[in-house]
Amino acid sequence: MNGVERESGAPRHEVLVIGAGFSGIGTAIGLRRSGIEDFLLLEAQEDVGGSWHANRYPGVAVDISAFSYSYSFEPNPSWSRAFPAGVELKAYADRCVDKYGLRGRIRFGSTVERAVYDEAAHLWRVGLTDGTEVTGRFVVCATGWLTKPKTPDIEGLHRFAGDLMHTARWDPSVQLAGRRVGILGTGASAIQLLPEVAPSVDRLHVFQRTPNWIFPKPDVPIPRAVRRMFAAAPWSQRTVRQVTDTATEVGFVLAMIHYRRFPFLVQAGEAASRLYLRSQVRGDRDLMARLTPRHRLGCKRPSFGKGYWRAFTRDNVSLVTEPVTRVTETGVTTADGEEHELDVLILATGFHVLDNLPPFPLHGFGGRDLAEFWRVERFQTYEGTSVKGFPNLWFIVGPYSFTGGSWFGMIDYQVTHILRVITEARRRGATQAVVRPEKHDRSFRRVLRRQPNTVFAHDSCRGANSYYFDRYGDAPAVRPAATYEATWRARHFDLDDYRFDPPEGGHRHATE
Repeated sequence: MNGVERESGAPRHEVLVIGAGFSGIGTAIGLRRSGIEDFLLLEAQEDVGGSWHANRYPGVAVDISAFSYSYSFEPNPSWSRAFPAGVELKAYADRCVDKYGLRGRIRFGSTVERAVYDEAAHLWRVGLTDGTEVTGRFVVCATGWLTKPKTPDIEGLHRFAGDLMHTARWDPSVQLAGRRVGILGTGASAIQLLPEVAPSVDRLHVFQRTPNWIFPKPDVPIPRAVRRMFAAAPWSQRTVRQVTDTATEVGFVLAMIHYRRFPFLVQAGEAASRLYLRSQVRGDRDLMARLTPRHRLGCKRPSFGKGYWRAFTRDNVSLVTEPVTRVTETGVTTADGEEHELDVLILATGFHVLDNLPPFPLHGFGGRDLAEFWRVERFQTYEGTSVKGFPNLWFIVGPYSFTGGSWFGMIDYQVTHILRVITEARRRGATQAVVRPEKHDRSFRRVLRRQPNTVFAHDSCRGANSYYFDRYGDAPAVRPAATYEATWRARHFDLDDYRFDPPEGGHRHATE
């Protein structure tokens, strides 16, 4: 497909799915299961799996129980552990792609640089960085959150003469054993990485800005007999999943979403985490003081640890809490004037999340820029997936979509929502579906009404350095609702919350 596609009427594809991670794969499977075959996935990487293809650092693993971390319609009875490693997640992605015959529907190495809605033709024109343009009637943006690594703005960072890499761009050729290593950041990837590399390095400096709440990770092997039972009796695995899903939902919804009513649940969680910290650092009061968060549990995503806090008791590991002021050719200098000499500097600094929404320029009715709309009007969506004035477009992992539990629960309910609308558009012979402004605004107001009752409204969250929050102080990275509620709404929302236009209705705007 060379040059530029310029159909005046019909799009090249009925549905374009941007991204071939679990969100995009789940969307494609849903389309196929619904009898919609004219779709194409655009994937920037050279393989499927999204984050599980890109992230290959030592210790990378899922932080949600394996029993909940799969599509509801495609359980995996073969997980080897309760919290499987990244390589198993990548294998699961491959298995799903191959089982549903999706590999031939994916265009790899295709990075989207813009998407513009053609109002006359009722289609999206999606421009790629290679100069080509692909058109689609409907677009599902399934690029996820963890796609654009965040490089900290530190003076002199790129003057460092040693090996420098981000955890999301891991270079396996870099040797760590016997060398002086620095890890910048103490989020989820650092919590997994530190215990893996600490035993082999000469010296390890961990530069911490904000400590996090951590809980013990019950990462036990799943016995072969249990795996055989799951394969022979799928209902048994579904039962276990129901238990783990419910436990996650109850904990998150009651403690985080209804914080004002049940503050003692968050306080109990913090107490449990402190006890775990005390046991891991063997009562070292200095370490306990420096590793205990000052924000409420839930202000940022907590983690499960497996030897992270214990690693700070090693003689070759040091916790640095002085702010980093600059990087030199030979190491990292902190605010107290000390230079920590390093051979390797690892950036465990996370990803651009809210500032990467949308992940590329998107222009809807009247050329309206979605990034500008969200910047001026605040992040807002209808049911976490569509936006007024942007027809035939849905997000998986858009503002107010993630319900705090398993990623797959969110994917399932959002795909359900999207397929209901596309299927209804086909039934009505419509080529344009756009959420009605008043329904969109009602959905947004519901979210805003709930936020003051959540833990995210607690004053301590301001100092948490959490990607949950935007510049308005809202927490659009999290939907203040249970996955069960979001799923029910996806199955039962009134389809007339959308306006469906026939081909000749291209002149009508969402404001009518």
